[in-house]
Amino acid sequence: MGEFIWFCQICSVLLLLLFLSESHRSLSLSPSSLDSAPLCLSNDRTALLQFRSAVSIDDSDGGYPKTKWWNESTNCCTWEGVTCDKATGQVIGLDLSDSRLVGSLSPNTSLFRLQGLQQLNLAYNNFSASSIPPGFSQLVSLTNLNLASSSFSGLVPSDTSLLSKLISLDLSSNDLKFDSHSFSMFILNLSKLENLSLDYINMSNIVPTSFINLSSSLKHLSLEICGLQGEFPSEIFQLRNLEYLDLSSNSLTGYLPKSNWSSSLEYFSLYSNHFRGSIPASIGNLTKITSLYLSSNEFHGQLPSTLFNLEQVTDLALSDNRLEGFLPAHVSKLQSLESLSLDNNLISGAVPSWLFTLPSLEFSGLGYNRLTGPVIEIQKPNSVQTVYLECNDIHGELPSSFFDLANLTDLDQSSNNLSGVIKSDMLSKLENLKTLDLSSNNFSGVIKFDVLSKLKNLTTLNLSNNKLSMTGVNSTFQELEKLDFSSCNVRQFPHFLRWTKSLEFLRLSNNAIEGSILKWESEGWEGLYNLNLSHNSLTSLEQYPGKNLGILDVRFNKLQGPLPVPPLTDYLRFFLVSNNNLTGEIPPSICNLTSIELLDLSSNSLGGIIPACLGNFSPSIFIMNLQMNNFKCW
Repeated sequence: MGEFIWFCQICSVLLLLLFLSESHRSLSLSPSSLDSAPLCLSNDRTALLQFRSAVSIDDSDGGYPKTKWWNESTNCCTWEGVTCDKATGQVIGLDLSDSRLVGSLSPNTSLFRLQGLQQLNLAYNNFSASSIPPGFSQLVSLTNLNLASSSFSGLVPSDTSLLSKLISLDLSSNDLKFDSHSFSMFILNLSKLENLSLDYINMSNIVPTSFINLSSSLKHLSLEICGLQGEFPSEIFQLRNLEYLDLSSNSLTGYLPKSNWSSSLEYFSLYSNHFRGSIPASIGNLTKITSLYLSSNEFHGQLPSTLFNLEQVTDLALSDNRLEGFLPAHVSKLQSLESLSLDNNLISGAVPSWLFTLPSLEFSGLGYNRLTGPVIEIQKPNSVQTVYLECNDIHGELPSSFFDLANLTDLDQSSNNLSGVIKSDMLSKLENLKTLDLSSNNFSGVIKFDVLSKLKNLTTLNLSNNKLSMTGVNSTFQELEKLDFSSCNVRQFPHFLRWTKSLEFLRLSNNAIEGSILKWESEGWEGLYNLNLSHNSLTSLEQYPGKNLGILDVRFNKLQGPLPVPPLTDYLRFFLVSNNNLTGEIPPSICNLTSIELLDLSSNSLGGIIPACLGNFSPSIFIMNLQMNNFKCW
């Protein structure tokens, strides 16, 4: 009986193995296996392996070394970055972007033997400032070529213009240059081109009119920082399929077309050129535009009202021009607008409330214009994060609703005529603030730093040139780096801020600080680099605040006694102590300040012999002023 059971168990195992074998066989014949990679052509495999052996792989971090896993014993159609034609097995695509390749391409590179290649991407590698070899014209089927950011240099080979099937070409961010004749042929022959990216390529010798012959099928043209100069043909703006155009940071001139804009345009940048004339009302016909950058040009005339009808626009930048006119009082169509830059123009009128109510607006730049009137009450404040309204003529008080902009991170309303009492508890409601600049206005009141310290993210605070005073107990600002409270009513050195460990810039000039700064008051501020206490009534300094000062300005005080030399530091560049009542000789310890570039001890009562280290003109000192003292001859 036991033998029978044993026999049945053996049969069960055999049946199970047979079942698993049949299951594996059926899986191998499944439809997915029929769609597996085709068998690579031996010639293509050999060409790929020869290319791999001609370059090396950088061992540094970043990227993914696709060729490292190529194995000559496996089907090359399964290799990383390789795409084959499913019917013929011919290699038609090679994507080795960001593969940490190092080396160069020789004129007889084996890549040119991949006769079926349609797409080639070698972007984001390091070809060691080598030139792009002639021979790409051998790849007669090539439609997409990407060599961006791969450290190529020299002239773009002329036979590139023979790639008549090319749809997309990206040579950007290389140290390349076009021959003017070759470029003209290039533009004429590539009649199927849809995407052309030549950013950072030297095209200073290319006549802009050459671009008139660009293919009407063009969708993407990017020519950022190419050294282009001269008048750019406005006909390009009217190519019917054009979706993306970037001409930023060149020296181009020209005009915007008054009609027949490409209705397909989504991205349009002329930033930092010399385009002139007015911005036509027809720009409102760009119904698909999402990004419009016309800043830093020479546009003038009225700001067209049609700009405010662009329903899809997210970024609208027209700063640094000479545009005039008024902002509309009401805007209903800019519901997608995230960033608005109109600073440094001639725009006048009131500050419209929609700057603070449009639902998507995060950045608003309107500084250096001629805006007037008060900031009106804000209904349903939006999520705006950055507001720049500096250097206008805005007056009146800030409405209480302004402090309901809870998402504000950067606020600059300096150099206006704003007035009223600034209350610390109102400012502390803006709990996400990083930068606050209300300088050069007519605000009054007492700034309570112990209340203001609730702004845990604050890095820059400028309240200078107002009618303010400060008070506090132990105010701790974890992130505060810059504090400017000059030209206010400060009468005491703010020792209560000494726990503010990140402070780098402290300016308290033009105040009424009297007497001495005691040693215990000046402790802390390990990172303090720039200290300005000029134009006060200080009589002595027991110790300079900080130990790593780079700029120290205590001019126009009433300092008495010997010259207080800062502690030895490798950072001190400017030491300004003029117009005080200092007496005695210059101590020899000043010779230890070997990094000084500007030394001003003028208009004191210092005497004795000038230390030899100053007489020999320390090589680091560019400017030294010792006038109006009582020094003896050398």
